Amino acid sequence: MKLKINQSFTRTSLSPQKPFEEANVEKAVENMKKQLLLCLLFILVVLVASLILFAFLSSKTTNFKPAHYTYSIVNTYPHDENAFTQGLVYDDGWLYESTGLYGNSTLRRVKLETGEVLQLYALQSKYFGEGIAIFDDKIVQLTWLEHKGFIYDKHTFKLLHEFNYSTEGWGITYDGNWLIMSDGTANLYFLDPETFEKVRQVEVHDVLPIIYLNELEYIKGKVYANIWMEEKIAIIDPQTGQVAGWIDLSGLQDMEKRDVEDVLNGIAYDAERDRLFVTGKRWSHLFEIKLIPSEVGQKLLEGSLFALSQTSRLEFSVKVNVLSCFNVPIMVKHKCGKT
Repeated sequence: MKLKINQSFTRTSLSPQKPFEEANVEKAVENMKKQLLLCLLFILVVLVASLILFAFLSSKTTNFKPAHYTYSIVNTYPHDENAFTQGLVYDDGWLYESTGLYGNSTLRRVKLETGEVLQLYALQSKYFGEGIAIFDDKIVQLTWLEHKGFIYDKHTFKLLHEFNYSTEGWGITYDGNWLIMSDGTANLYFLDPETFEKVRQVEVHDVLPIIYLNELEYIKGKVYANIWMEEKIAIIDPQTGQVAGWIDLSGLQDMEKRDVEDVLNGIAYDAERDRLFVTGKRWSHLFEIKLIPSEVGQKLLEGSLFALSQTSRLEFSVKVNVLSCFNVPIMVKHKCGKT
């Protein structure tokens, strides 16, 4: 009789749990399906919005095709291979150079023909030197993360005064009216050379915004800009931000046989003799180059390489968002420094 009671208890008390557990499983599966559907809907919305944006931006620039140039080397000059070049200017027969790295940042006057450093001002070790420009017998020098700029007497390198800015400091040049500054984004900022207040800004674009604008030089009404980690220079219309041309400098860095971080950086122009100079971080040479119109480059879609890189960034962003939908932990290595 005891056995029968136990069997009865088992049937009456445990059996109802089975449908309950099955209901829970079905509910969990249904929730997962809803989550998956929401994620797929999110991806679809992102892709459609991106395609609409890309089509809109493309329609604005389809009628304009930037010029494309390659180069020939006219002259090669010695360059201090310990100089982590962040800014370069040619003025009155001399090169002026700003070098970076904490504890090694300097302002220099250099003899072009020999690479000899004739004059040097060392920044405090807490500053990372960046771009320089010359105006009214004064030199302005930026720092990277310290939000501080310095003004020197061009002849004596005496520090005259300092100024502050809210962004990072990368490159700077002077167009005769305004100081033009980059901060590693796609923006160029126009500063009043007396007050150093921002007057206006433009976004530099080809098909899409061009990020990582670095060292700058104003040449014949255009702003020439190094693109960080790229072997090319953008020629920019400062009024609109439109890229008017690309200079492909592939091969120069290979000639230097430097480390990957020792990238192309440094543009200087001798307006009197129409000479264009380029160098890089810790390069052993400075090159005078002549631009050559590129027939191959002219056939490329404007900014195609950068459009492709921007598309890659979009795909990466979508992947990150998809993983986030499923609460997958993601570690993203981002640009934390210009080493």
